[in-house]
Amino acid sequence: MRIQVTRTGGLAGRVQRAELDTSERRDAPHVHALAREAVAGGLRAPSYGVPDGFHYEITVDGRTVYCADPKLTDSQQELVSLVLREGE
Repeated sequence: MRIQVTRTGGLAGRVQRAELDTSERRDAPHVHALAREAVAGGLRAPSYGVPDGFHYEITVDGRTVYCADPKLTDSQQELVSLVLREGE
């Protein structure tokens, strides 16, 4: 499974992108479950939360959803953190 996250917004307006391939990961079943839950809780169109908050675009195997702070689900928050921290 390929998971891509793009984070925009924030005070600095900096764009951060990362991609994670789960094929070699020991925790792949957990990451797949997070990804399914994150996509299920996402919106089909870009969402804007609070001023200066972060906006996220999450793509899992070609399907893209959107979410924004402070309305991320627990699964979205965990997935976004994982991909931005460990992805390339």
